Amino acid sequence: MNQIADRVKAYVALTKPRVIELLLVATIPAMLQAARGDIHLGLILLTLIGGWMGAAAANTFNMVADYDIDQVMRRTRRRPIAKDSVTVGQARVFAWAMLILSVLWLGFLCKSWLAAFFIVLTNWFYIFVYTKWLKRRTWQNVIWGGAAGCMPVIVGWAATTDNTVGALNAGWASWSQAIILFMIIFFWTPPHTWALGMRYREDYEAAGVPMMPVVKPPLEVTRQILLYTWATVITSLLLVPAAGWIYAVAAVASGAWFIIMAHRLHSGVKAGTPVKPMKLFFLSNNYLSVLFVALSVDAVLGWDTVWQLLGF
Repeated sequence: MNQIADRVKAYVALTKPRVIELLLVATIPAMLQAARGDIHLGLILLTLIGGWMGAAAANTFNMVADYDIDQVMRRTRRRPIAKDSVTVGQARVFAWAMLILSVLWLGFLCKSWLAAFFIVLTNWFYIFVYTKWLKRRTWQNVIWGGAAGCMPVIVGWAATTDNTVGALNAGWASWSQAIILFMIIFFWTPPHTWALGMRYREDYEAAGVPMMPVVKPPLEVTRQILLYTWATVITSLLLVPAAGWIYAVAAVASGAWFIIMAHRLHSGVKAGTPVKPMKLFFLSNNYLSVLFVALSVDAVLGWDTVWQLLGF
């Protein structure tokens, strides 16, 4: 029994549960906002399951591709393949099974082959563009590779617009909101990842991964973190007109908090004082959670949007 339990735990670990949690947190508000005021819990649940399987496939393929460097880095050497809890072949079969199931699930049960297409596109981009090409070649890896992590909002939006009358009536113009949500995560990913990279700089250097903290001086890293943090917050404000006052307040308050902490990190490095980049890493998670929870509540209540409150 213990061996079976350990094997199950190993396969669950392949999916990177903590990463998936964050991805699913992004899917829910996107679906609620796409059908603002019109909740479809069944569709949301089905999409989350399909999205989970798609993300599980991508994360497992990622571990297969990163098998060599995962053995070197302290942060990753306890991953299932790196410590031989699961073989590369077994992981590859599991990844393909999850991907196929995800596509069929989204296509047949969620009735959205567009969402299924985006799952396939995400897996292809994450593995071939980010993991096998960008990650080991350029410090800009997380900037462009982070686009894969933005796709859950697109998958959720597609599933909703393919099934919800209100969203369908909005037409393709409603996709501008999905693009804004995509860009929020796109700009958020670099400061989030670079803060982690500052903490584990030696790990990435030993593995030969040219993360920005490895190839650039700390002051340049924090300067870029600050710029992307500002870009994240500004982008989040672009959604305010299409949302209500709850989201507006949360976007301004949490955004100010995020910017202040990024400024503190940059100022500390500039002054030559000891800094704790992991504080910003954890705060970035909290920032995104607050922002998306606020959007979810705002969309569920379905109150007048800011545009409507202003008389437009």
